[in-house]
Amino acid sequence: MALARTSQRTAVGTVVCFFMFYNYKENNFAYIDGANLDKAVKELGWFLDYRRFRIWLSEKYSVQRAYIFIGLISKYKNLYTYLQECGFTLIFKEVIYDGGGKPKGNCDADFVLQATRDFYENNFERALIIASDGDYASLVKFLRDNKKLLILLSPASETKCSVLLKRIGVKISYINDQQLILRSQNEKAPNKDGTLSGSLS
Repeated sequence: MALARTSQRTAVGTVVCFFMFYNYKENNFAYIDGANLDKAVKELGWFLDYRRFRIWLSEKYSVQRAYIFIGLISKYKNLYTYLQECGFTLIFKEVIYDGGGKPKGNCDADFVLQATRDFYENNFERALIIASDGDYASLVKFLRDNKKLLILLSPASETKCSVLLKRIGVKISYINDQQLILRSQNEKAPNKDGTLSGSLS
């Protein structure tokens, strides 16, 4: 009888362990240069469906938190609301305007600071860097050397992705290769239909 109970407990324990393992998801964070992503994809001739993109990041890379670093321009509040509804965490940078009135919101420092802070606070298991800019090369190296880099996703094509990133020797995937999955079905500028308008500068 005691042997039967022991066997039962062992079987139940095995099922519970299997269930927990099967449902386990890594706690990975994504860091996204919003302007870099927006500009690169548009240059490739298509529009990104941010809702699909957020789901894809979660399902493919177990991304529990996805930061978008973005310039803050009041007229694009609908865009910011839309991105938050899609599940992104927005980190805003106050913009300045050049002589021609073009907004500039350089988010590089905020991007690197947030990723480094999360690393030292042990907030994630591994990090995804979504950018094509060579300014992030030192961060990518740092994460790689500490075995915390999951992958580098380049919004730009292979020919336009910074050589400084390529020289590091880490795995680089290109978002354009996922165009069939991530492309917006309604390629116009979010409004009532939930599609994007505005700029991520």
